[in-house]
Amino acid sequence: MSRVGKLPVKIPQGVEVNLDGDLLRVKGPKGEIERRIHPKIHLDLDKERLLVSIDESDRDTKALHGLFRALIGNMVTGVSQGFEKILELVGVGYRAEIRDRTAVFNLGYSHPINFELPDGIEMRVEKTRVFLSGFDKELLGKTAAKIRGLRPPEPYKGKGIKYADEIVRKKAGKAGAK
Repeated sequence: MSRVGKLPVKIPQGVEVNLDGDLLRVKGPKGEIERRIHPKIHLDLDKERLLVSIDESDRDTKALHGLFRALIGNMVTGVSQGFEKILELVGVGYRAEIRDRTAVFNLGYSHPINFELPDGIEMRVEKTRVFLSGFDKELLGKTAAKIRGLRPPEPYKGKGIKYADEIVRKKAGKAGAK
């Protein structure tokens, strides 16, 4: 059995979990998420916890066991507390601002880049830091990766958009070759 899969998912106060066939709905103060559960995965719903179990013990099913337990844990955490990712803009004149549900980035190109924020993702900007928050961890990670992909950090000066905890390894350049 999976070590992660064996752990119960604790359901905090204010979070409602409903299982309708193979569709799991988790509703909380931050929002509502639903996900289809694989047929080999079984859920035992209690008032305070949720147990994930499997029938077979082949390699693929064990992997699904841990995966679905982690996904369900992220769903419960997301609707109760939410998640946040922080991006940093590194470069002279690199700016970001928010207009309605559109983020406008000035990243050294000849034109500003408009990025439409998906539903469920909120963004705020403080100087050169962009704070993304939401209740769906998967959507939040995809959105942060797309924004980082607009101008990934380059290896010579480190200019671009990077995660706050990311370390950019810099190259020496031409002068270092001598």
